Amino acid sequence: MSCNYAEGLSAYENKGVLGIPENFDNEETVAKKCKELANLIQESKHVVLHTGAGISTSAGIPDFRGPKGVWTLEQKGEKPTFNTSFDEAKPTKSHMALRSLVEHGYIQYIVSQNIDGLHLKSGLDRKFLAELHGNMFVEQCQKCRRQFVRATAVETVGQKHLGIPCKSSKLGNSRSCRGGVMHDTVLDWEDDLPERDLDMAFMHSTIADLNITLGTTLQIVPSGNLPLKNLKHDGKLVICNLQPTKHDKKAHLVISSYIDDILTKVCKRLGIEIPEYSEEMDPTKHSDISEWTLPQECASPLISITHP
Repeated sequence: MSCNYAEGLSAYENKGVLGIPENFDNEETVAKKCKELANLIQESKHVVLHTGAGISTSAGIPDFRGPKGVWTLEQKGEKPTFNTSFDEAKPTKSHMALRSLVEHGYIQYIVSQNIDGLHLKSGLDRKFLAELHGNMFVEQCQKCRRQFVRATAVETVGQKHLGIPCKSSKLGNSRSCRGGVMHDTVLDWEDDLPERDLDMAFMHSTIADLNITLGTTLQIVPSGNLPLKNLKHDGKLVICNLQPTKHDKKAHLVISSYIDDILTKVCKRLGIEIPEYSEEMDPTKHSDISEWTLPQECASPLISITHP
C-alpha cells in the first residue's frame, strides 16, 4: 500500500518472506478453475472471502511482499512506484464484484487485512465486513468506541489522537458522547486487533463451508490462519494468489492469476453483473456524517452457533 503508510509504522524486523516469484496459470487452466470455483460457491451455504493487498494493486496501490512490494523493495533500499494517492484511489473491479456477490447472496462475509478503504468506497455494507488492521478513512472515538467515515485518509498510524471531538453529537437522532476524542483506526505492528471485528472474522471463518482467500500470502497472523478454521469441520479452502503460500497444500483449489480476472470470470459464470464504481455509493464522498461502527447485533446469531 502507500509508502506514507509504511513509513509511519514502527521499525519491525520480521516482515515475512519477501519477493517470492509469481506463478501464472495458463488461460485454459484459469478458465477451468474459475468454473470450479463458481460451482463451489453455488453449492456452499456460507462463503467467506479473505482479502489482502493483492486485490488493490490494479487501483495503483502496491502490495507488500510481491516482487515489487513495499517491504520487498525496502529490503533492497528502494521505494515502490505509487501510481495514486489513497484519496484518489478507486475500488477495483474486484471490490465491486465482491459487493455484488454479497448483495446477491453468494458471499456471506468478507474479512479484510487492507487499510486502503476501498471496500468502504465500493458501497459494501459494514455488517458484511471485518476490518482487522483498520481503515485510513475511518476514525473512532476513544470513549464510546463508535466509528465514523472520513472524507480524506488519515495521516497517522497506530491509533493516535486526531484532536477532533466525537462526531456522535452531530448525528442528531442518536445518543451523544461527551468528552470523547477521535483517533485513527490503523494498526501499528504490535497493536491488538479490534476485538469485535476479530470475533466476527473468527466466527464466520469457523462456520464457513467455503473460505476463499484473495491476494494474500497468508503470512500475517492471526489473519493468515483464519481461512483454515473451517477445515476441521470438513469445510473447503480456496487460495487465489500469484505467489505460493504456506497453506497451498491444505487448499481444495489454488488459482494463480490476477484477482480481477478471477472474479470477472466467476461473476460471469454466476450470471452476476459487476457494477461500476459510483460516488453516490461512496460514503467518503457524502457531505453528511456516516457512521461505520460494526453493529453488535450482527454477532448474536453467530455466538449461539459457535458457542452453544
